[in-house]
Amino acid sequence: MPELRRDPFIGRWVIISTERSKRPNSYTSVHREQQGSAPCPFCPGNEDKTPGELLAYGQPKREANKPGWWLRVVPNKYPVLAIEGDLHRTGEDLFDKMDGLGAHEVVVETDDHSKSLEDLDVDRIRDVMNAWKERILDLRRDPRFEYILVFKNSGAAAGASIQHTHSQLIATPMVPIRVKQKMHGAEEYYEQRGRSIFADFIRAEKEKKVRIVEENDDFVSIAPFASRFPFETWVLPKNLASHYESMEPRHLHSLAGIMKSTLGRMNKVLDFPSYNFLIHNAPLKSASLSYFTWHIEIMPKLVQTAGFEWGTGFYINPVAPEDAARHMREVG
Repeated sequence: MPELRRDPFIGRWVIISTERSKRPNSYTSVHREQQGSAPCPFCPGNEDKTPGELLAYGQPKREANKPGWWLRVVPNKYPVLAIEGDLHRTGEDLFDKMDGLGAHEVVVETDDHSKSLEDLDVDRIRDVMNAWKERILDLRRDPRFEYILVFKNSGAAAGASIQHTHSQLIATPMVPIRVKQKMHGAEEYYEQRGRSIFADFIRAEKEKKVRIVEENDDFVSIAPFASRFPFETWVLPKNLASHYESMEPRHLHSLAGIMKSTLGRMNKVLDFPSYNFLIHNAPLKSASLSYFTWHIEIMPKLVQTAGFEWGTGFYINPVAPEDAARHMREVG
């Protein structure tokens, strides 16, 4: 029988409907496409095809915007928000608007066109995660910005327009509603119980063990109780820090290890699916928050969101998270 489950963070309900997994094509992995032969703007030698780099890791004394790098950060050539200008907020009747101010950057994660993020060794994945940290620390100095979302679209079905592996950062002049909802739920829980919901979440899952995918000294990978999507997986820090950019170097290495392993397990079970992941972080201008913990949400592209989901806000998940976690644990 289907089961309704309530997300303890924001109160959203999901439907775990494992009967639907028996339907033909109820969920099938949307594979990442094969590498094409068209010139790639993110490959070495094509540095002139992107805006000038903001950050790069590479060979000593390398010239900027030239080959010899293994990671580059550049402004997005087609940004969703523009970094120049001011907000100029106005309104008419009940309708508010402001100029599309923000920042949109691309992290080219490797110079090797054939590799995905999880193919890289742990030190190179750590470099990617350190680049996210460096760019957040730099952008947060701009008083116009309130929030930065780090995210990755892997595969065309997940929204990637370029095959070369990359992630992105977008800075916005307001805190997104999804983040506000989660923070509000976490703050309300803290006020009522005097404890962090993230601490209780990790503790409960570690006791039950059925939805734990894996863990190391610093992080835990979990298929959430009220997963919206099949094989949705969260990675959370055990030290419960509210800001990603406060992470110490040793934690970056530990995070790189569990992300490589978790994505590798997902690839083995689902045969290299397209996927999205994102970091939900605390707002830039907030102090350290005892009730909120930054975390990564990974969502493989296995099902389509249809009319019922759009109309109600209920997600229908044909794979119980307990089964998803077990399959990912078993592949080793």
